[in-house]
Amino acid sequence: MRGEASGSVPDAGGTMRSPSTGVMEGISSAPFHFVALQESVPPAEGLRMALDFTHEPVMAAEVVSLFTPVPPGVVVDATVGGGGHAAALLDARADVTVLGLDRDPDAVGAATARLARFGERSSVRHARFADLAELVAEAGTPLLSGVLFDLGVSSPQLDRPERGFSYRRSGPLDMRMDPTSGRPAGDLVNNASESELAALFAEHGEGRLARRLARAVVAARPITTTAELAEVVERAVPAAVRRKGHPASRVFQALRVNVNDELEQLAEVLPQALDLLAPGGRAVAIAYHSGEDRLVKAAFAEAASGGCVCPPGVPCMCGAVPAFRLVFRGARRPSSDEVAANRRAQSARLRAVERLSA
Repeated sequence: MRGEASGSVPDAGGTMRSPSTGVMEGISSAPFHFVALQESVPPAEGLRMALDFTHEPVMAAEVVSLFTPVPPGVVVDATVGGGGHAAALLDARADVTVLGLDRDPDAVGAATARLARFGERSSVRHARFADLAELVAEAGTPLLSGVLFDLGVSSPQLDRPERGFSYRRSGPLDMRMDPTSGRPAGDLVNNASESELAALFAEHGEGRLARRLARAVVAARPITTTAELAEVVERAVPAAVRRKGHPASRVFQALRVNVNDELEQLAEVLPQALDLLAPGGRAVAIAYHSGEDRLVKAAFAEAASGGCVCPPGVPCMCGAVPAFRLVFRGARRPSSDEVAANRRAQSARLRAVERLSA
């Protein structure tokens, strides 16, 4: 999940807390038309909810440092959240423009308010990041200076019971990043077969308990709230498992990832992001669980090898020509001080890749 802490909303000049993805002015001389992309002002109730959508961007200093060498132009913050990463980038680079994307209408409202002080240097869209290439084409920007992905769920989403993401707070079984579309988690919990649920739970780390958990969920139907589901899961697991942390954490993660097609959309957007980078441009991703991180690691590694199929440890004989390089090997982790201040940052893994100059 995104490692963010919720809190009160600062004024327009203060710091908002959120992960982000941004699109900047194109590398070409063609202007980036932010007015055409600007999200409309949310209604009063939506604005109130948006103003509560504040959070701490994870590894913000590292993100800004990684984008320091990129050429002037457009950076896309593909998961803009409350606009924290985007604001930090705009403060650090006067020669870049950020386009923020988010599926959550509350995040769109919050980021729009947070980034308003940057004027036409920022724009926020209510959109899936899987539509990145289409959105960039609409904007008339041929190449990007950077793309940022801060994946997973944010603290404001977890901390609002009505969103249904948290097993610690009772609310409806929703879990949709965009509550205006798609089917809520309750449909999956109450209608999927036992074998389907078992496969889903196993995929997200439940292993030998997956079938047992699925059987318990089916037996307890109908389940209408997050508290009911958490209790069903807790009763279904052995006491020894309960002592290792809340037993519902991986079940809730599995349902959320499925409801929002998170892994499918990530697999779809990573090649788009790499294709859109200008020479010297970078893609940066922060992942919070192994499924996300595997996809990012594989996509970046393949790009840096040029698709080489030769055995590891021997000179390339297949003729692959890399167009990218890994900015550093492996994944970077948040500092101990950051984890102490924001426990949700603990699982963060940051990776980066750069397009080579011609």
